Amino acid sequence: MNLPSDEPSRRSDDRPSVQRLELNDERVAGLRALADSLDFRIFDADLTGCHDKAGLLERLGSAMGFPEWFGGNWDAWFDCLTDLGWHAPARGYVLVVRRALGMHRTAPETLDTALAIVEDAARVWADRGVTLRAFVDLES
Repeated sequence: MNLPSDEPSRRSDDRPSVQRLELNDERVAGLRALADSLDFRIFDADLTGCHDKAGLLERLGSAMGFPEWFGGNWDAWFDCLTDLGWHAPARGYVLVVRRALGMHRTAPETLDTALAIVEDAARVWADRGVTLRAFVDLES
């Protein structure tokens, strides 16, 4: 499986749903300001020290405010990504994944799977007229 930056998922507006870029505090602040101006909800996950599937899903689920019933498996990750009903409705959603390099080095297939599921969820949201985008920092 390729990283989304190698083979980006394309939606009807021809923009990748998952993008790899270097994320520092200034860039995240810019993403947050843009998301706010578009009435998008933004979620910020830090993967420092995260090296396995359980840790990854716990960090992402926590950052996105998943409910307690989140099962911590791939099906539950997809189900929660495509629901988000426990949050106020938004015109779009942005997931910022910081410091993913360690995860990419120790469990690349796990990170790839999580991001592929984000791509699948983005297609579901696009069919509803709602944007889902993820920005992943593999530089630190």
